[in-house]
Amino acid sequence: MKPILVVFALALLPVIGRAQTNSLVMAATNAIACAPAELPGRGLAQHSFLYTGEADSRNKQQTLFVVRDGKVAWSYSVPSYDPDGAMEELGDATMLSNGNIVFCRKVGASEVTPDKQIIWNLPAASGTEIHSVQPIGLDRVLVTINGHPPKLLLINTKTGVTEKELTLPAARTNGSPHLQFRRVHQTVAGTYLAAHLLDNKVSEYDAQGQEIWTYAVSGPWSATRLKNGNTLIAASRSRILEVNRDGNVVWDFSPTNAPDYKLFIFQEVSRLANGNTVVCSWCPGGIRKSNDWPGSVQVLEISPEKKIVWALSQWKDPDLGPASSIQLLDEPGTPEIPGDVQR
Repeated sequence: MKPILVVFALALLPVIGRAQTNSLVMAATNAIACAPAELPGRGLAQHSFLYTGEADSRNKQQTLFVVRDGKVAWSYSVPSYDPDGAMEELGDATMLSNGNIVFCRKVGASEVTPDKQIIWNLPAASGTEIHSVQPIGLDRVLVTINGHPPKLLLINTKTGVTEKELTLPAARTNGSPHLQFRRVHQTVAGTYLAAHLLDNKVSEYDAQGQEIWTYAVSGPWSATRLKNGNTLIAASRSRILEVNRDGNVVWDFSPTNAPDYKLFIFQEVSRLANGNTVVCSWCPGGIRKSNDWPGSVQVLEISPEKKIVWALSQWKDPDLGPASSIQLLDEPGTPEIPGDVQR
């Protein structure tokens, strides 16, 4: 396969388009402007976790946080805009078993060590974006390139060689590729599960890129293949769906199940070993001003019976910002083995 240049550079990217604005308006109008006096769980002390979010419009930097024992134990920031003026949006992020963190920021993807050294960097080419990056072992990553057409790349980060390249279908090819994908991850079976955010479906592709399963759903932000074979989806208008292979909904959750909580747009969703579900509720900027954010819940942990067992609203001391991605570090499993952790 052809080598891909792994360098320390960034690239120009297109701005957010009208399609995203319209979809965020619809989702943000569903936000509930209230919150319980006391939130369930132990706040920052409930879990150890890696946390980040897209587009914190209030700050000049975007930050990854590691929380342990109820405190921020580590953080790493990137500029909110790269030298060419393109917005950086922290999205997919995973701490590996060796302590390094693989993350993307729209204008590229990187791996950073605990002492904050970047050991590889993949810049997004002009006209493309990177919102999804998944470690495959300690020396490979699966990167989704939003573009015309979108690409799925398996890259050896030690050699810089692209070991696999697939073209992903995208029905809508005009305009910005910004909304094509947020999560495309390899499953334990070696297939690829893609949340087609713009094309309103979740599809599974085999090793050759042929579609072998699909489920129609409005605006899927993330999709996770569970160990029971079902698929867990965070969809637009803040819906969580667990669907089986026949496309039947076997479990769901929406803000109507938590009327006392101020929620916005559900993004990453994961399933814990104990059966609970964890979801990030992201606050859109520019539509809901940042002064609307405090009091909203950034993370929910939900039992199978739809009881909220943990709600995190952390807007000061420390201010974690909007939530797009959370990895619970106290979960069993090896995060760089696809499907070992259900996120």
